[in-house]
Amino acid sequence: MGRRILVVEDNLDLAELVSMHLRDSGYACEHCSDGQAALQHLQTQPVDLVILDLMLPRLDGLEVCRRLRARPDYLPILMLTAKSSELDRVLGLEVGADDYVTKPFSVRELLARVKALFRRVDAMAETPVEAAEVLRVNGLEIDASRRQVHLDGAEVRLTSREFDLLLHFASHPGRVYSRAQLLDLVWGYGHDGYEHTVNSHINRLRAKIEHTPAQPRYILTVWGVGYKFAEHAGARNAAEP
Repeated sequence: MGRRILVVEDNLDLAELVSMHLRDSGYACEHCSDGQAALQHLQTQPVDLVILDLMLPRLDGLEVCRRLRARPDYLPILMLTAKSSELDRVLGLEVGADDYVTKPFSVRELLARVKALFRRVDAMAETPVEAAEVLRVNGLEIDASRRQVHLDGAEVRLTSREFDLLLHFASHPGRVYSRAQLLDLVWGYGHDGYEHTVNSHINRLRAKIEHTPAQPRYILTVWGVGYKFAEHAGARNAAEP
């Protein structure tokens, strides 16, 4: 049976269009037209991915996302919305959305984002035991199995994508990555014009883990190339002490 996707969209024509293309790609689709109905649906009908509009009746997409992220189980969330300002994108990502597509959108791109999210879910599920370690880096502790981060003993709350980005960097200290490479490796797709997504995530990540974001000691900028994790800081422990 194909993976199940819940489309939460109050525009019925758009919801049917998205659902049709997803079904053509082999996915099973369900639809809810408001946020409250979506949460009720998910209580009894688990799905593998939620495509979530931001502007919804009864309960908006941001609140739906917050409530889903408060649950112990991880559910990929792709926000699909007409709002395209930087603030709206940041809000969506900060409350835990994995990705963000704005209307009008390319169906081909939407399908690529969906496939990329599922590839990442599969990669997380297939992580070998030896990779599920705790990385300790100059006061920064990254627990890969629990997907938790602590800085000087205090928990740092990261979005799912921020965590993946940090874990990738910390697992490869000293290696320089271009923005395009990070899109391929962390986001699972590479599209021209989306390098700003990498920049904004790194800026938010630095604001959370760097004592002085303007003078980072973990994620460093390599001018004209991209970014790297400080090579001198790398440390790996197979288990907690």
